[in-house]
Amino acid sequence: MQTVAVIGLGNIAKRHRSNLKHLFPDCKLLAMSASGRVPDELVSNCDEIVTSIEEIILANTELVVIASPASLHVQHAIPLLNARIPTLIEKPISMSSSESQRIIDVSLTHSAPVAVGYCLRYLPSANYVKNALDKCLIGKIYNAYIETGQYLPDWRPNIDYRDSVSAQENLGGGALLELSHELDYAQWLLGSLNLEHAILRRSEELSLDVEDCVDIIFKNDAETVINIHMDMLQRKAYRKCRFVGSAGVLEWDLIGNSLKLIDSESETMLYENPSWDKNQMYLYMLEDFINKIEGKCYSCVDINEAHQIIILIENIKSSYNQYQSN
Repeated sequence: MQTVAVIGLGNIAKRHRSNLKHLFPDCKLLAMSASGRVPDELVSNCDEIVTSIEEIILANTELVVIASPASLHVQHAIPLLNARIPTLIEKPISMSSSESQRIIDVSLTHSAPVAVGYCLRYLPSANYVKNALDKCLIGKIYNAYIETGQYLPDWRPNIDYRDSVSAQENLGGGALLELSHELDYAQWLLGSLNLEHAILRRSEELSLDVEDCVDIIFKNDAETVINIHMDMLQRKAYRKCRFVGSAGVLEWDLIGNSLKLIDSESETMLYENPSWDKNQMYLYMLEDFINKIEGKCYSCVDINEAHQIIILIENIKSSYNQYQSN
């Protein structure tokens, strides 16, 4: 590719710029801030700063990564898709189902390649989990226990956490949108999620205007009970999943990048590679999207799947919108 662009100047945008330069060392890389301002800070791996979507379109850009706040995704995506420019949107796809539906409608009208950046699907251990469940390795799945937590002030230590996107409702913050990876892979692995109950909490510790702790119970069409816990409070990052089936248990450690099978007689490590470079997830995601652009085999997260996540989140918030304090 000769010209690519990344919208947004945050940490994830920085990662995408670096990875695009790794994949296409000779490409011209355009960088644009989410607001279109001219940045005062140095922008790494950038050949030109632009201040508008129009400049990106006029440059005959062949691929754009949108890494701006979720509140701006539809504003940035629509003109790119109208121009038929392949667009990878960082998760979540948008802040509302009406916005994500607009993205779907425009992409269909113009046949523009588009995908959503749920990178955890590209963990090697994730594919081992998928294969194990598809092969019914542990029989009928009775329960799934999914938990993730990480202390919000540690996410971006260079800024006050209260000023971050994650902490502001109007920018798409809160545990449900920011940690929606868990909703995505639950849906990917277990099928449609039917909401049973949810508890949304705001801790006194962080004093945010968004939920920083969420507990949800779903059932899928096979009557599997799925418990999901997400928080921004745990001082040591934690991300694990446990599947309980009629023939055994699968324990998936996403941070440790491992998968263990437990049955009545033994414990077997099906996969383990804790030192695997997590940046490979993002490279694989870009390469997968490029395969989609080029008409090759791909497994990108479809915008319709991402749209369903937003519908789920809206359903949770509308049904259980009374925040509890803790």
